[in-house]
Amino acid sequence: MAKASKKEERKRAIPSADPSEKRTFFDRFLPQFLIAPSTLTIFGVLLFPILFALWMSLNRITFQGADTIYNFIGLQNYTALFTSDPWFTQSILTTLLFVVLTVTAEIMIGVGVALVLNKQFIGRGFVRGLIILPWAMPTIVNAVMWKWIFNAQYGAANGLLMNLGLITENINWLATPRMAFISILIANIWKETPYVVLLTIAALSTIPDDIYEAASIDGAGGWKAFWSITLPMIRPVILILAITKTIWAFQTFDLVAIMTSGGPENATNLLSYYIHRVAFKMNRFGSAAAMSYSLSIVCFALTFLYIRIFMDDGEGESKKKRRFLNLKREQLMAGGELE
Repeated sequence: MAKASKKEERKRAIPSADPSEKRTFFDRFLPQFLIAPSTLTIFGVLLFPILFALWMSLNRITFQGADTIYNFIGLQNYTALFTSDPWFTQSILTTLLFVVLTVTAEIMIGVGVALVLNKQFIGRGFVRGLIILPWAMPTIVNAVMWKWIFNAQYGAANGLLMNLGLITENINWLATPRMAFISILIANIWKETPYVVLLTIAALSTIPDDIYEAASIDGAGGWKAFWSITLPMIRPVILILAITKTIWAFQTFDLVAIMTSGGPENATNLLSYYIHRVAFKMNRFGSAAAMSYSLSIVCFALTFLYIRIFMDDGEGESKKKRRFLNLKREQLMAGGELE
């Protein structure tokens, strides 16, 4: 009887497992209270501006004194971009060319430099730290520096080329359409390539050396090892780089604003800079908002395209594991450890 009474006392001491019993209003809604500040912050700094910009793109915005007048016009701002604004079409084409050239060059150069810096050599740590400096430099400082370098009278670019005997007279880098476009390409590639190098080195450090040893036994070295081992292993990182670099290239503004101001002859009038001109110099805020949403649609479309190209249909990790196990098995068989 004493044992039975003790068991009953223990049962009474254990709280009920039913969550609906003895729960106050505060207990039931505590999770919602805890996430409310962050949710409101996200809505205030992200979602609300996006929705408000969408509303702006559907209106013709005018100003009367201190009052802002919104006249709803539907999709007229979007249709006007392609029917009555030739500068927008030219800006789109210029921006697409800029994005393709910069993203391709940055990824190719960055991966190549990362492969070199992944090797063992004296001073590797110092060189790795040094190569990050261009990316760490503020964009405005980078733009001013390159504007001085490409100065037609006393720029370092003309001085270097003359000393090498490649030119006989100064090149007016920022005054002709083609050379101005090339100038902002060079400045942007120099600034953004170290980011590619940094992420690629991190990806290369995760590849086991056993895979390369097994491949070398089979006679796969150099380019063959790169295409069959290195490139598939770093494909997820290249996907991330392609997406981020494309979005950042579309957002390029500081270089153009400081180096060329969109000229000459609109040769460097990238879309982000043209949106700024339309909004704050022409006071066409509805059209600028429509351009911004058009740019967002292009970025989303390219992101989807990148994912379709680079992803392995959800089987990337399993393929990598099978490739590693097969190469390891071949290595063991070559060493005589498996019969």
